[in-house]
Amino acid sequence: MVRVILATGRRKTAVARVVLTPGVGTITVNGRALEDYFPLEAHRKDILLPLELTNTVGRFDIRANVSGGGISGQAGAIRLGIARALLQVDEEFRKILRPAGLLTRDPRMVERKKYGQKKARKRFQFSKR
Repeated sequence: MVRVILATGRRKTAVARVVLTPGVGTITVNGRALEDYFPLEAHRKDILLPLELTNTVGRFDIRANVSGGGISGQAGAIRLGIARALLQVDEEFRKILRPAGLLTRDPRMVERKKYGQKKARKRFQFSKR
């Protein structure tokens, strides 16, 4: 019996649905290879961090379906999804992932634009006369 593990990760406005299956370490994002979807090495390292810390690189095939946000937000969402999925594999991983901050959802969001202003905090130029 093949054990399929599902987990969800979020960051900014990006949402990632991660499917973990026992395999050889293939990672696909939206049907594309990890290297094709994330050309920057920093994003790829960010995504693989939970696997490297738990020494599970090459043990699981990962399929991620991600939508919304930008590239950095999507990478962060996949990272959280992988970390949550690894917890379902072995609860002992919590001792490794929690201190590294990989199980905490980053609460920072874009502040909304206010009326009467150019942006969220930037004002229109003040004129005395």
